[in-house]
Amino acid sequence: MDAAQTAQAAAAASGDKAVSLLREFIALQRQGEAAVQARFAAACESFGATVVRHRYLPADVNPRDEFAAGIAIAPDMREAVVARLPGTGGGRSMLVFAHPDGEPFQPQHGWRHDPFAGEIENGRLYGWGVADDLAGVATMAGALQVLSDPALRPAGDLILCSTPSKRHARGVHALLQAGFVADAAIYLHPAESGVGMREVKTFASGQLVFRVTVEGRLPDTQEPGHTAFAHTAVNPIDKAVLIHAALRALDEQRGRRVTHPSLQAAIGRSTNLLIGDFSTLGDGRAARIAPSVRLSCALSFPPGEKLADVQAEVASAIAAVAKADAYLSAKPPKVEFLSGVTGAEVPDGHALRNAVDAAVLAATGEAPHANVMHTSSDIRNPMVQNGIPCVGLGPLCGDLTQNGSRDEWVDVADFKRGVGVIAGAIALWSRKA
Repeated sequence: MDAAQTAQAAAAASGDKAVSLLREFIALQRQGEAAVQARFAAACESFGATVVRHRYLPADVNPRDEFAAGIAIAPDMREAVVARLPGTGGGRSMLVFAHPDGEPFQPQHGWRHDPFAGEIENGRLYGWGVADDLAGVATMAGALQVLSDPALRPAGDLILCSTPSKRHARGVHALLQAGFVADAAIYLHPAESGVGMREVKTFASGQLVFRVTVEGRLPDTQEPGHTAFAHTAVNPIDKAVLIHAALRALDEQRGRRVTHPSLQAAIGRSTNLLIGDFSTLGDGRAARIAPSVRLSCALSFPPGEKLADVQAEVASAIAAVAKADAYLSAKPPKVEFLSGVTGAEVPDGHALRNAVDAAVLAATGEAPHANVMHTSSDIRNPMVQNGIPCVGLGPLCGDLTQNGSRDEWVDVADFKRGVGVIAGAIALWSRKA
C-alpha cells in the first residue's frame, strides 16, 4: 500500500476513537470554547505533540489586504492552541487549522436532538457546532493520532492549529503573524455542498461588504401624517433608488469586464454585486416620510483583483450619481465599508492539490471535485497573508445553525473517512523533497 492507503487503513482502525473525541467536544460546548480547547490540547499531547497556547487580541491583528470595521471585530482576548509534531527530517511541512468557536447558543433552539448529547441517528452525528467546526478540530486530532505511529510519521513538521475564526476573531492571522508557518496548509471544515470528502476547496473569491445611507428631508410640519406635505419634503426612498440603479449598473458593467476562467466555467459569471437589504430607517408608517434609507450590499470578486481597486470602483459609482443630483450633491450619501477580504487560489496541477486528490481517491475511489464557489473562505488566509498554498475539505454535513437551520449534523462514515484522507494527504505532501 502507498502512504495514502496505509493512512486510510490506520484511520479506519481508530475511527471510533475519533468519533468519541468529537462527541466529547460537543458535550464540552456547554462549558464554552475554552473547555474544547483544553480537551484538544490534552488529546494532542497524548499523541506525542508539543502544545503551546497563543493569546491575542483580534483588534491588534493587522491582516494584509483585508479589513473589518471595529464594531465587527471580536473585542475580547482569544486563545489559539497549536500542536507541533516534528517530522523525521528533510520533508515539506504542513499547517492544518480549524476553528473551535461556534454560533452563540440559543436556549430556544427548537432542535429535535439534544444539542450537547452528540446523538447518532441514521448515520448522522448531531450537535451544536459539530459541522461548524468541531468536526474539523476532531479531524486534526484524529489525523495526528494516525501520524504519531513511527511507521507513518511524516518527513516534514506537522503544525495543528485550533484557532478562533467567527466574528472576525482572526486566529489564523494571529498565528501566521506570530511565525507559525509551513510549506502548505489545509483548512478543515465540513462541506455544505452535499458531496463531503469528494470535494476540495481550492479557490476563494474575495468579498467587499458595505452599506450606503441616504438621508431625506422631512416636511416642516408637526402633523402626524405627511401625505399632504409630501411635495415639500425629500423622500430618501426616491434618492436611494438612484443609488440602487447606479450599483446595478456597476454590477452589470463589472460582470462583462471582470472574468476568471474557473468561475466562468462553474457559474457563468466571475463577480456579483448583491444588494441584500433595502431598509427605511423610520417607523414603517405609510403616511410618513422616512428620515433615511439604508442599502446593505456585498460584492464578490475573483483572485487577482485588488480589494482597494474594488472599493474605489464602488465609491466612484456612488459619487458620480450623487454629483448628478442636486439634492445628493449637497447632502451626499454616507458610504461605510464594513469588511473586505482578498481572494486566492491553488491552481490545477499544484503539488498540494495532487497530494490531496490522491488521498481522496484512495479513500473514496473517486477523484475529488474542485469547488470554486466558496466566497471569502478561510483557505484564503495562508495564501494572502504569507503566500502559503492552502486548500480546504471536510466530511458531509448539513442544517448548519449559522444558516438558520436546526439539528446541525455531520455524516459519521464520511467523518471517519476524512481522518484518513487528511492523514494521507499530509503523508504524501511531506515526502522528502
